[in-house]
Amino acid sequence: MDKKNLKSRITDAAGMPKDVLLGVPLLTIAGQSEVCIENYRGILEYTDKLIRIQTKLGKIHVIGRNLQIEFYTNDEMKIIGHITVIEFHEGG
Repeated sequence: MDKKNLKSRITDAAGMPKDVLLGVPLLTIAGQSEVCIENYRGILEYTDKLIRIQTKLGKIHVIGRNLQIEFYTNDEMKIIGHITVIEFHEGG
């Protein structure tokens, strides 16, 4: 059993949310106009058509039109605009 599976099993057994113990990104999507991302590490690219976010588990690409980061803190951000695609890319 690899280290990642062991952590996941421990988290499940403890009844703790994975976003808290493992740093898994948590996305909250409201229609096509906004997405909140928690547990991110950094902003890699920011244009009005593409926002690339680094997380502990990989990258998240938010694709659309008139995209803006409405706010961000050390671990949470809100992206607004016309969102057409959200992609997940594993690995660093």
